[in-house]
Amino acid sequence: MSRYILGRVVQSLVSMFVVSLVVFALVRMSGDPIAIMAPPEASEADIALMRSYLGLDRPWAAQYWSFMSHAIQGDFGKSVRFRRPAMDLILERYGATLELGGLAVLIVIVVALPVGVYAAVRRGTPLDYAARGFAALGQAVPPFWLGLLLVLVFGVLLRWLPTSGRGTPLHVLLPGLTLGWFAVAGLMRLTRSAMLDVLGSEYVKLARIKGLPERTVIWKHAFKNAALPVVTFAALLFVALLNGSIIVETVFGWPGLGLLVIEAVDSRDYPIVQAVVMCLSAMYIGVNLVVDVLYAYLNPKIRYGS
Repeated sequence: MSRYILGRVVQSLVSMFVVSLVVFALVRMSGDPIAIMAPPEASEADIALMRSYLGLDRPWAAQYWSFMSHAIQGDFGKSVRFRRPAMDLILERYGATLELGGLAVLIVIVVALPVGVYAAVRRGTPLDYAARGFAALGQAVPPFWLGLLLVLVFGVLLRWLPTSGRGTPLHVLLPGLTLGWFAVAGLMRLTRSAMLDVLGSEYVKLARIKGLPERTVIWKHAFKNAALPVVTFAALLFVALLNGSIIVETVFGWPGLGLLVIEAVDSRDYPIVQAVVMCLSAMYIGVNLVVDVLYAYLNPKIRYGS
């Protein structure tokens, strides 16, 4: 067991190393931030001084070593645009992203799991057809199109809800619904498929023969055994939701990490882009690691077969 966990930890560290190399190279290939920062009247000496101050005049290898040695300590440098530590800006914006993602996660839990379960239990009924139609529609409709449609209907035509910014609880409703729409559809569909695989199994039939209540049969026996693939998908999905969406935050002008990344890319703000990508990647890889370890405990065949 310890060998299995050690192997997964090493894989996670290698993945983070690869992510750091990729993001470091890509942000520098995107262009020189000095070209945006320097005023038109700046001389070559001024530009050289700015490049030296930001450390952009050194070889890439030296820049990468400096970046990683500080990043390990939680220091991703100062924002080129805002002149503030990158991590301070991320922590400042993450509250808004967490608020948006929290509503989306709540919508997913309340809608996707119970509807997916009962759509499988009542296969072939109007509820099942409606759930399948909603799932297909939810995965087919692009989030940006749905967001614009909600803005048009509820913000422009009906004037019920605000369409941009953050302030009152009403501001989070439209972006939260938009962000949760695709997630609800995907998790609902997966839950239904997983439940259909176990509802005809012998242990479910035996539980019904014993006279157990149908609710107990469904949730304790069937759903418990169908939950393994659902948990994997849900864990990664919830991390994605809690990290927000660049598209959704841009459409609604939501001041979270997604909008911060767009602003950083536009201004070629290396420290911000690197810090956001590294932090979000660490969350994804960390959740994957936790799920792998949980799998090893739930199913010993996984760890012995690896």
